[in-house]
Amino acid sequence: MGKIVEVLGNYDGVARAKHIAAAGVSDFQLKAALASGDVSRVSRGVYALPGADAELIAIRSLPAEPACVTAAKFHGLWVLEGPAQPHIAVAHSRNYPGFICHRSPAPPTLMDSVVQSLRCLPELDGLIIAESAIVLKGLPLKSLRQRLEGRNDARERRIIAGITPQSQSVIECMARFLLRRAGFHVESQVNIPGMGHLDLMVDGRLGIETDGAGFHMDRQSFEEDRRRWNVTTRLGIPTLIVSYSLLKYRPQEFITMVREALSRLSVAA
Repeated sequence: MGKIVEVLGNYDGVARAKHIAAAGVSDFQLKAALASGDVSRVSRGVYALPGADAELIAIRSLPAEPACVTAAKFHGLWVLEGPAQPHIAVAHSRNYPGFICHRSPAPPTLMDSVVQSLRCLPELDGLIIAESAIVLKGLPLKSLRQRLEGRNDARERRIIAGITPQSQSVIECMARFLLRRAGFHVESQVNIPGMGHLDLMVDGRLGIETDGAGFHMDRQSFEEDRRRWNVTTRLGIPTLIVSYSLLKYRPQEFITMVREALSRLSVAA
């Protein structure tokens, strides 16, 4: 059973019969896996492991492939906003109710999914997906730039110009985007002696640390965050701590807070 389970695992637990056969799994092995319950037939010509993602089963049963932000989710990339409807890649002009269709002659690669996201989604959503593909998956930024050299790709080139390969989190990416859009000069991962790297530095005077409490609640991370904050305080680097919820739901409040902090620093100087 190991062979077919391995093959299905390579397809995130859901695969079509033609892909299973192409991977060297015989009809006898497939029938044996079905009989044992290790594999289920979920639709005509589509097979899945127990517990496979229901959305992926629905997509591959059309048949189609995940695309754009839906593919980004399956790739494990940062996704700011899950889509109301799954985005799928189809090789024909037919539309499927309940799905956003992207025309694609072949299943989208990681690069394809990033480019689809940049073209399809709001600017910040596309930036977050593209940046995480570079940070988490090693997608070459140079290759992404080359892919977007077309005459109609000016918007996409402007978005990827904001990518920082050293980015540490989706929160940092969000904060940097909002600050730059508001006209601030922003540096990322600034080295501070005795502290490490400060997430962001605004106009060379105000530090921004992103609070990852929603992403790591362990005691060690909590203590490290406080140590870093104390170092910046002792060094005289005023630092604001910002959360995901502030950036996502109250971005103007964040920008106002930064403006007020910088204004007070100017008065104090």
